[in-house]
Amino acid sequence: MAANWKMYKTTGQTTAFFQQFKAELNGSESCEIVVFPTTLCIPAAVEAASGTSIYIGGQNIYWCREGAYTGEISGEMLHDAGATWTLIGHSERRQYFCETDANVLKKTQAALEAGLTPVVCVGERLEEHQAGKVHDVLIRQFAGGIAGLTEEQFARIVIAYEPVWAIGTGKTATPEIAADAHRLIRSEAEKRFGAEAAQELRILYGGSVKPDNIGGLMAEAEIDGALVGGASLDPHSFAKIVSAG
Repeated sequence: MAANWKMYKTTGQTTAFFQQFKAELNGSESCEIVVFPTTLCIPAAVEAASGTSIYIGGQNIYWCREGAYTGEISGEMLHDAGATWTLIGHSERRQYFCETDANVLKKTQAALEAGLTPVVCVGERLEEHQAGKVHDVLIRQFAGGIAGLTEEQFARIVIAYEPVWAIGTGKTATPEIAADAHRLIRSEAEKRFGAEAAQELRILYGGSVKPDNIGGLMAEAEIDGALVGGASLDPHSFAKIVSAG
């Protein structure tokens, strides 16, 4: 269960979240938990999560280790700050910051080189969904952003399917729609990396995940977890989602 905080929470709010969240969990983490705060809050999150099995990740990464790239952060810098995971290719990065599938591949490779676990995001926009192009979009994004990995690299990534039309809109893909997309992604993985690698691949669903719909989503065998946005900002809400995992 992964929490993407996007551009929310100060360091003080981050510390306060973990104090309440840990109390809500009461030491009974039933699944792997990753929290992605803003970059400035990573050290506070790492300190607050100390002594638990909660991992901390960055929301973005640049593919160069260092250089004259104002405003960018390398995998080595994330790792040094205490992060062990990173998001890559989130739909908001693609939409607002013009990230391409080629960039996603380079960032994924850089994350792996830095010892980070990348969550590589794929998903269709509303007009693509309405036009029946979901499979075409996912196949294209997999081919351009993931298929270029080696077998060893692919074994170390997680994929998140996030239909863009369901992010922050209150609309959620039905468990059946989500499971169908996950099956397609796993099928593409099998074609490129083999049946065993496809079976081992973890695919998360992201898109207006809430305590009241997580149960139905997780009942689908194809859905291995969730990438949670707004509902992860509240410790009580996210704890309920984690418990459902």
